[in-house]
Amino acid sequence: MQTPDPALERDIEAAGQLIRRATDEVHRVVVGQNRMVQNLLIGLFTGGHVLLEGVPGLAKTLTISSLSRVLKLSFSRIQFTPDLLPADLLGTLIYNPRELSFEVKKGPIFANIVLADEINRSPAKVQSALLEAMQEKQVTLGDTTYPLDRPFLVLATQNPLDQEGTYPLPEAQVDRFMMRVFVNYPTRDEELTIMRRMAHTHAAPELQALLGADDILRIRGLIEQVRLDERLERYIVELVLATRDPVAHGAPKLKEYIQFGASPRATIALNLAARALALFEGRAYVLPEDIKAMAPDVLNHRLILSYEAEADNVSASQVVSDLLAVVPIAN
Repeated sequence: MQTPDPALERDIEAAGQLIRRATDEVHRVVVGQNRMVQNLLIGLFTGGHVLLEGVPGLAKTLTISSLSRVLKLSFSRIQFTPDLLPADLLGTLIYNPRELSFEVKKGPIFANIVLADEINRSPAKVQSALLEAMQEKQVTLGDTTYPLDRPFLVLATQNPLDQEGTYPLPEAQVDRFMMRVFVNYPTRDEELTIMRRMAHTHAAPELQALLGADDILRIRGLIEQVRLDERLERYIVELVLATRDPVAHGAPKLKEYIQFGASPRATIALNLAARALALFEGRAYVLPEDIKAMAPDVLNHRLILSYEAEADNVSASQVVSDLLAVVPIAN
């Protein structure tokens, strides 16, 4: 076992204190939803886009906008609607008759943090416009490619697909999201706090901007230094392989439910998410529990289930849970 690096441990402790301050600041506005806030921060510090899914009214948009107020970064909100056009997102070229030339008018995608609100209310043509920005961190307008600022992050919300006026996101775009986080209803005590806090007319509290671009990039560098043992690297790989071949991994019943398994992006995302969670916990090394904690949100949206799964009311989250129960940690 490697000897702990005292300097790294000090840096991780300092980063943890800053992260906890930012989390507490967000919770001055947002009641509960600890997992959602944690995973948004993990996405921020690993450069992974995050998709929040839940019925309207669960503070998805409020949480992202509150987080943006804690960051010293540019922020834009795009409300996705059925009549939204790619140019409304990316920008366009405008002809200047005086100069006899075209000028670039950049769209709201040119920001550090982009809130794509109700992203699945726009058709596929708009969704495809996001692909280059999400994957390549650049946008092409006309014949010119423009790099996006660092850090660049898409934080999206979507309503369940069975609600009116929603479109399923293309698989290629869904795979670009590091995590899909299901947002649940608050507990009884949280609901009581929400009612007491929101049933008045005074303005929301001013939040302190704590994290700048340099802080975020520095913490990203620390996450890369968090140690991941080779046994746990192999465990991550086996978990992802199990989604493609459940029979070989001791889950033959799942074969009829999985049409397509997770892509290699899942392996990379689970590695980064587990490292980030370890850092959040103040550790310079990953535990198996970190991987198991992050696996559902990293894997659930990358599985394409069969008609048999739909008929038997089997969800992707249930499939991931079953795989976590049977895939062993390598010796």
